Amino acid sequence: MKRDPLNLMQNGMEFPLILGRDVSGVIMECGLDVKYFTERDEVWAAIPPWKQGSLAEFVVLSANEISRKPKLLSHREAAAIPYVATTSWSALVNTGGLSKDNCAKKRILILGGSGGVGTFAIQMLKAWGAHVTVTCSQNAEWFVRDLGADHVVDYTSGPVEKPLSELEKFDLILDNVGGETERWALTLLKPWSGAKYVTLVTPFLQNTDLLGIADGMMQTAATVATKALKHLVKGVHYRWGFFAPSGPALDEISEMVDAGQIRAVVEETFSFSQVPHAFEKMEKGHARGKTVVQISEEDDYS
Repeated sequence: MKRDPLNLMQNGMEFPLILGRDVSGVIMECGLDVKYFTERDEVWAAIPPWKQGSLAEFVVLSANEISRKPKLLSHREAAAIPYVATTSWSALVNTGGLSKDNCAKKRILILGGSGGVGTFAIQMLKAWGAHVTVTCSQNAEWFVRDLGADHVVDYTSGPVEKPLSELEKFDLILDNVGGETERWALTLLKPWSGAKYVTLVTPFLQNTDLLGIADGMMQTAATVATKALKHLVKGVHYRWGFFAPSGPALDEISEMVDAGQIRAVVEETFSFSQVPHAFEKMEKGHARGKTVVQISEEDDYS
């Protein structure tokens, strides 16, 4: 079943709505045109937002949305990676222009580095040779350093603008926090050097909820264009990052996992019957990695 958010003429809703974006499991059946996968292949994927989610025994996906699961990971571990990996990839590679070939010695700042996206981004950037600075709480410092962070700023000890402004300027900032950070964060970038600020906290969903899809998208486009122009005249690039499902990106990430460059960060695992408790935990915030729901205890599918 599919839901297309860009189909302005669609009528009705699909209920029940199935939540969850990450999935790791085994292919049960392939379509006639699928050439690169076969039944019983172990795969992982990040599910597009217009499709039903992963908190179910069966998930229907297109071949270009899935990838072979890393051999070194169990399904429980693998289920902690696809959504944050493809979100990070979209923000840092597609929007930020980074790659394993140009990342060496670049200075990257991650605002809010101890959650799912932050913990993945640290590992990928370090594997590519970047210098990574992270903001997080004091009790998460050991955690992000263990993942490879070079420098850590504690946001619980006071405003982080001052200690960050005393550091050498950055080539790229990945903002997982939003809010007031936009007011000062772009001053930390190297001006007139192609430096980019990429935020994952955007008003897109709020605009579409309040104004509808068409008007919401127009309002969103106007907002990002205004902000981009405002900062472009100051010599820095302002961008929004979004989750973008991608089997090919997961192929590359799978190779990095099997090479020992990236590991799964699972904070806690819940059984399928404990899904409400899993969401209660997530709503509290202050994550240290990902929360995983294990659908099948026997086969370790998540």
